[in-house]
Amino acid sequence: MPTIKEIAELAGVSRGTVDRVLNHRGHVDSIKEKKVLEIAKALHYTPCPAGKTLAIKKKNLRFGYILFSSTSSNPFFIDVVDGIEKRAAELGEYNVSVDIRYTGEKNPELQVKQIDELLESGISGLAIAPINHSLVIERIRELASNGFPVVTVNSDISDSGRIAYVGSNFYKSGETAAGIMNLICAGSSKVGMVMGSPLVLCQTERVAGFTNRIGEAYKGIEITATEVNNDDDILSFVVTKRLLEKHPEIDSLFLVSAGVLGACRAVSELGFTEKLKVVCYDTTIASRELIDSGAIVAAITQEPFYQGTKPLDILLDYVGMGVEPEKEYYYTELGIKIKENLY
Repeated sequence: MPTIKEIAELAGVSRGTVDRVLNHRGHVDSIKEKKVLEIAKALHYTPCPAGKTLAIKKKNLRFGYILFSSTSSNPFFIDVVDGIEKRAAELGEYNVSVDIRYTGEKNPELQVKQIDELLESGISGLAIAPINHSLVIERIRELASNGFPVVTVNSDISDSGRIAYVGSNFYKSGETAAGIMNLICAGSSKVGMVMGSPLVLCQTERVAGFTNRIGEAYKGIEITATEVNNDDDILSFVVTKRLLEKHPEIDSLFLVSAGVLGACRAVSELGFTEKLKVVCYDTTIASRELIDSGAIVAAITQEPFYQGTKPLDILLDYVGMGVEPEKEYYYTELGIKIKENLY
């Protein structure tokens, strides 16, 4: 949940000024007052009554947060973790702590183990990027059946009993990638596709959206072949190079998840940078540089910082104040970044 401190920083005023505006105490310049109110409305700020604040503090709440992989193996999660840590610092004012864990995308046993470890540590709610595997699905269902709140983030399992999902509409993001590919290839292309893992629902949904939209609307675009890189840059280099050597007719690449730097290095080593039009997701440090250099034509973004903060807000409202989520799906905005709007 947004705090007075956050609103003050965005408005460029003191916390005291924000407090006076939100509590209608007056003595604030009209321009500053308008700015504070606009920011508070944009952030969906809801004041927490003093009694409830005290009640939350007494609970000493602890939340668990499990992500697919560390920031070193998937740079996308750097901004997610920034969001988690920023919100965790703010929630510290309410005696709320957050324990972040990481697990590989192909290790459901470890993810279940981490869930159980967090439960043993006394967490009151869990945010998780779940592996699409029966072990993980059944464990989340068990928690839900016992009334334990789980928020899925970045990837969803809709029939698991979780109270909400925060992240991209991945099917729609796959359709968006298809539309971009059609535009940049003028309606005709042989596409090579590189994805991270078929065990991650968000990636399979992107592929489904991309594939189905092409089949429905863009008959001149053909998916030639697909490789799996486990979201690893080294493996991504190997499989992308193999893909392009085996299928020299490929003239565009759809990079479904991480491993973007490795894939683009393979393209560069083969001397195909001018030939290939590349579409990827997210604007990490590496992908920004690649877009700026022309190696990538466009990237689709999905508000990683929001993915870090919003699940904690939902859990705090649910556990701390007994407020259920307003909706089931908190979809992030699908932005499109090209060289001209990168910075």
